[in-house]
Amino acid sequence: MANILPDTDGGLLTKDNSVLVFIDHQPQMLFGVGSGIDRQLLVNNVLMLARGAKEFEVPTLLTTVETESFSGPMWPQLLDVFPEQTPIERTGMNSWDTPEFRDAIKATGRKNIILSGLWTEVCIAWPALQMLAEGYNVYVVEDASAGTSPAAHDAALSRMVQAGAVRMTTVATVLEFQRDWANRDHYDALMNLFRDHGGAYGVGVEYAYTMVHKAPPARKVQ
Repeated sequence: MANILPDTDGGLLTKDNSVLVFIDHQPQMLFGVGSGIDRQLLVNNVLMLARGAKEFEVPTLLTTVETESFSGPMWPQLLDVFPEQTPIERTGMNSWDTPEFRDAIKATGRKNIILSGLWTEVCIAWPALQMLAEGYNVYVVEDASAGTSPAAHDAALSRMVQAGAVRMTTVATVLEFQRDWANRDHYDALMNLFRDHGGAYGVGVEYAYTMVHKAPPARKVQ
């Protein structure tokens, strides 16, 4: 087991002190979402978070539950972001009960665990509570997660916060990896990411590029 690195950045997330985990982004789980977020917006947020983490080389784990018998494979759009990975398959609802998952977290040696998944009240809350009890810092990206009802989602968030978890949102998480616009290494890729998945923010970026800076539209070459 690797030694857990201290959080040396005053509580802020960085690409060097964090691990991102995607839990049970599978068709059947998406069918059951009823917490109020539009499903397409949820998918959009998950892909923004995944592509942001990939750009900044944040270690990322994928895990699924009962793929063959109930839930279906992980969303293909998410798998496409991490083509080199095979999700850790589980039978249990709580990822932390699966030794392979626990070992993968511990092997990173990192203390800050960022969670995105379905459903908030079970597959996010249960491992979050246990990781908090074991000394990890847990950050839940709530608009890249969802529950079966508004009450279930909100109650799970409250339960985790009371135990010490931190609520995050997708755009804020990705921007925290960037932190300083003087860092040009990821600037262009980040702007393209927000153009693709940033909603009104992305539209504003496209407007600034084309109307203020007179750049051509950000078209994809087929």
